[in-house]
Amino acid sequence: MLALTILGNNSAIPAFGRHPTAQVLQTQDEIYLIDCGEGTQERLSEYKIKRSRINHIFISHLHGDHYFGLIGLLTSMGLLGRANDLHLHAPALLEKIIQLQLEAASTTLPYKIYFHALGDEGPIANDKRVWVSSFKTSHRIDCWGFIFREKKNPRSIDPEKVKAYEIPAAFYDSLQKGHDYSTKKGTIIPNAEVTTAAVPPKSYAYCADTIYDEALVEKIKSVDVLYHETTYLKDLHARAAARYHSTTIEAGEIARLAGVNKLLIGHFSSKYESLDDFLSETSAVFANTELALEGCCFRIG
Repeated sequence: MLALTILGNNSAIPAFGRHPTAQVLQTQDEIYLIDCGEGTQERLSEYKIKRSRINHIFISHLHGDHYFGLIGLLTSMGLLGRANDLHLHAPALLEKIIQLQLEAASTTLPYKIYFHALGDEGPIANDKRVWVSSFKTSHRIDCWGFIFREKKNPRSIDPEKVKAYEIPAAFYDSLQKGHDYSTKKGTIIPNAEVTTAAVPPKSYAYCADTIYDEALVEKIKSVDVLYHETTYLKDLHARAAARYHSTTIEAGEIARLAGVNKLLIGHFSSKYESLDDFLSETSAVFANTELALEGCCFRIG
């Protein structure tokens, strides 16, 4: 199971109680931080999300509303006694920015940061329960989106059946991968006798900042949940295009073309106080749409 919590859903300027972009995706073992705008530390504390379990941070691009909260979080982790390694996946220039900030403050972190510069599209992280890959979006500066795909064996153990056949627990992993079991006497027990089809692995795609771009469709095809920015309502489509952002209608169309299950929308411009029209406009194109409201947790699977 994957669970997504929204920490910040506004664009460049904090407004109306909304904060710049940040999200956390949780598995049973890990918490992955996706972007880190201003206020991220406060939201983590407010929503009781343990910073100590964040071992991977993904920064989509170097506009401030997506990373200005990072140096504060990194130094706070040090002050709180963090010792375990941290993996930072981000545009290459961010490594120099962080080094300069630490040097200017004469700060040495008590833990090691492994910096992974984003470049070519493809796999960027491989953990116990998820694969993570990156893809490029179309923005004013280099920008990447991220796809998190759950790792799952194709079969599930039937407890009563494996017990009846006296299959040792040491062979369960092999059974979950679809293999048959051979007894000491050479009798083959077909996999289908002792397992059932597992629930398909779940997936989440984070599209970061982007202009309307149908090239994204193949990259995010059929994910369970898609996050796509909707900086502006449909009447400001010209402004959205000029600033390399998207509107409600455009996000809904990308979700429809990609055949995703659910669409979350965010990155709202600070010119809007009410978000009601964002939901109604996007839902008119893609019905299964929800607002990425701060503090909301969305279960993926």
